Amino acid sequence: MITTRLAVPLLASLLPLTLGLPVQAAETPDKGEVEVLNWWTSGGEARALGVLKSDLADQGIGWKNMPVAGGAGTNAMAVLRSRVTSGNPPTAAQVLGFDARDWAERGGLSYLDKVAQDMKWGDIFPQPLQDFAKYKGHWIGAPFEIHSTNWVWANKALMDKLGIEQPTTWTDFLASMKKARDAGYTGLAYGGQPWQDATVFENVMLATGGPDFYRKAFIDLDDATLRSDTMIKAFNNFRELLAYRDPNSSGRDWNLATAMVINDKALYQIMGDWAKGEFINANLAPYKDYLCFRTPGTQQAVTFNSDLMIMFKTDDTQQQALQDTMARAIASPGFQIAFSNNKGSVPARMDLPADELDACAQKGYEQVQAAAKNNTLMGSMAHGYAAQAAVKNAVFDIVSAFVNSSMPGDVAAEQMAMAIQDAK
Repeated sequence: MITTRLAVPLLASLLPLTLGLPVQAAETPDKGEVEVLNWWTSGGEARALGVLKSDLADQGIGWKNMPVAGGAGTNAMAVLRSRVTSGNPPTAAQVLGFDARDWAERGGLSYLDKVAQDMKWGDIFPQPLQDFAKYKGHWIGAPFEIHSTNWVWANKALMDKLGIEQPTTWTDFLASMKKARDAGYTGLAYGGQPWQDATVFENVMLATGGPDFYRKAFIDLDDATLRSDTMIKAFNNFRELLAYRDPNSSGRDWNLATAMVINDKALYQIMGDWAKGEFINANLAPYKDYLCFRTPGTQQAVTFNSDLMIMFKTDDTQQQALQDTMARAIASPGFQIAFSNNKGSVPARMDLPADELDACAQKGYEQVQAAAKNNTLMGSMAHGYAAQAAVKNAVFDIVSAFVNSSMPGDVAAEQMAMAIQDAK
């Protein structure tokens, strides 16, 4: 159990939220307000964000929410650039991997070194995450959680009805979706948006070539690997998978695809574990109502992303204090557990007990810890943790063009290699 000094009062303050009851802020003097830009707008995401709002409210800190809808934060980053360019940055903003580095390179970020030193962030966050939360030795982001993107979310009732066992190989995975399709269900709930196309494709890549192939292609950006027969095979496997989506998938938001699984319309969804927040929000239980398992063929690795809270420089000493308070709250043990239990993620801290997480998160937490030790915890390309934004966007363009056409696999591999080299 968590015994850290901050955990007990924080968990006590979060209990009403977890139960869905009104939360009463503590009667403390008003200490000011923070404005936070984010893209947490789905039901599960909003519930998770409420954990932080509640904690800060109990400390007398007001919250001005600035939500910008759109998965993977593409729209939010455009709004943030506009705010910063106009000289009116928010107190803090939710960002992903390379976006944090980009903002640090521009200057203008507050360093969180004092908080990080006090809380020993260097000892509790895994190195692959520290590589993005730090810039030139300075802490620039407070990690909320670790999401992994190589998950399958499955409707257990449909699996039982159709006599489908949890697939462990790519061949069995495709066969089970065919069985669902033949029975009148959608095999794969799919959202046809560029970031979702890339999310599913990186799963297929990892399943096709394994961790070393993924690393060489999407992290090292090795040209020979990008043009290899294995990459061509990955695109061909992706084409086979796309046959099991429904014809109305174009433009669908990710949470609406999750709803197809929840509402017995589809058998599977390949999506990061933020999808679990939608199952939680629907009061469904893991292994009773739905299954969670690594995309077949990817069991030996974890592709991850993490939401980081970056803070913008200010001369206002009150705002500086509020930024430090928010960073401490985000990294505290109680918050990390409570946030993940609502968001569907696992804690970014690697030193917490797993017994307060649900069954899917316990499994995921153990897998993340193992991957961190085995050097197979690798950044997600689709979610800004494998390569800089220009490369990521180049991948988005080619993968989405492949999804929305009859482009052959060899042509797609060649075009992606060329686009990545141009973007580097």
